[in-house]
Parts: sequence; C-alpha cells; structure tokens
Amino acid sequence: MFSLSAMLLFIGASILLILVPGPDLIFTVTQGIANGRKAGVMTAIGLSLGNTVHTLAAALGLSIIVQTSATVFTLFKIAGACYLFYLAYQSFIHRKDQNALAGASKQQGVRLLFKGMTMNVLNPKVAIFFLAFLPQFVNYNDGYVPLQMIVLGVVFMVLTAIIFGLFGYFAGVFHRRLLRSERFNEWLACGASAIFVLLGIKLMTTKV
Repeated sequence: MFSLSAMLLFIGASILLILVPGPDLIFTVTQGIANGRKAGVMTAIGLSLGNTVHTLAAALGLSIIVQTSATVFTLFKIAGACYLFYLAYQSFIHRKDQNALAGASKQQGVRLLFKGMTMNVLNPKVAIFFLAFLPQFVNYNDGYVPLQMIVLGVVFMVLTAIIFGLFGYFAGVFHRRLLRSERFNEWLACGASAIFVLLGIKLMTTKV
C-alpha cells in the first residue's frame, strides 16, 4: 500500500508538524506544569485520540463540509472556544484550591483524556488540516483511498501521542519542584486560565 520511502517521508513531515508550537502542544505543557507528569501524558493521549475523529472525517469526506460551509465552521469555532473559556473559568475559580493542583494522581484519567480529546475534536482547523495533509501521501493507483487515509491518520496519532506525551511528562517535572509554593500555585492557575482564554480567542478569530 505504501512504499518505505513514502512512509518515511510521511513520518518525517508529521514529526516536524507536530513539533511546531500550537494550541494542542501549549495545552499539553500547561496541564503538565499545573497538574503533574501524569496529567501531561494523559492530556497528550486525549489530544491524540481526538485525531481519530478527524481521520475518519477526512477519510469519509466529512471534513469537506467543515471547509466549505461557513455556518458549520463557525459552529465548530464557537463550541471549541466556549469549551476553552469553560476551562479558563474552572482554573480561575479553583486557583486557591490546593486539591485542584495536587497532581494527576487525584484526578481521573478519563477526565483528562476527555479534556484533551474534546479540545482537539472541536478545533475545525485540525479537521481541515487532516483533509489537506493526508491525501498528499495517498497512493491513488492502489485504490482503497479511505483505508490509506485511516492508516496514515493512525500513524500520525501515534506520533502525536509520543511527542506530546514527552512534552507533557517533562513539563510535569516543574510541577513537582514548584508544588510546595502555594503562592506559585495560585499564579500558575491564573496563568493557565489566561492561556485558555487566549486560545479561545485565537480559535474564535480563526479563518479557513
């Protein structure tokens, strides 16, 4: 289905794109610093799993609707931005709650996965990215185009989980070192809240 050179090219291009700082990477690092290494890793996995939805959408052609319909694109933007604003609100009102910053061991893994996955799924730019990126590496002469796109999407998803997971893990090291300072934790929560607001505003102002 894929030649070795084509797959290596796809992996190389994917790694470079994943390493480019963006909302998902910022979100992962923020969670790692605020809640610890496990939180960073679980958030990375959640963001990666969100790519499953975009891969299937691209393979089935549903992403074209998002790209061509201004109404659908706007609805996705609003939903994604509202979720980020909700996270900002939660982070701010719990800024003095030490339990909220006591590390991922006191948080449910499912909740962290849901946070990451929801943020990724509600980002219309990711859907359009998959629709534009994956087809470039499809071998149309072999047929089974949807299956090829799914395979490429899975590879991209695994790479995302690994790279984001490493960023989240090492960001969590700072959490362990700075957790003792209550003042720092409060400022950290406010900083996370501000980042969520900025990401929400950025998403709201995104254009196709």
